[in-house]
Amino acid sequence: MSASARCFLGIGSNIGDRLANLQLSIDELAGDSHIRVIAVSSVYETAPVGGPKQDDFLNAVIEITTDYTPGELLGVVNGVEEQAHRVRDVHWGPRTLDIDILTYGTQVVHAPNLDIPHPRMKERGFVLAPMHDLAPDMFEKPLAGWEGVRRIPIALRLP
Repeated sequence: MSASARCFLGIGSNIGDRLANLQLSIDELAGDSHIRVIAVSSVYETAPVGGPKQDDFLNAVIEITTDYTPGELLGVVNGVEEQAHRVRDVHWGPRTLDIDILTYGTQVVHAPNLDIPHPRMKERGFVLAPMHDLAPDMFEKPLAGWEGVRRIPIALRLP
């Protein structure tokens, strides 16, 4: 594979075996010949943002390289979510697995179902804390939004 883009993906789960759901995302992405999983952050537990009352999330960030286009990568991550039986009945509702494309190289994308960089990533501790693990120089200054983010003493495996 000749990888052309360095990307960061946010992963989260608050239904079922949350850790297993996160690991599934890493394993499935690593099994794709167009994706190379480079690193995975620590795991963080966070309260849900928006939506109905629901259980806390486990969150992490994955660093990958890929030769997929942003739209193709979106199709792949949506397929992985489907494998985890993701249901999209309630906006910002509970989910077995949520995968967001946070960045795709230096590209800016505004499409009907895809905005890159993710428009709210700098406001969300569940993205900022794990992102800081992998790319502490990504943001020019410390940003608000870290309250309620707890690093937990379990780790995800790289394939």
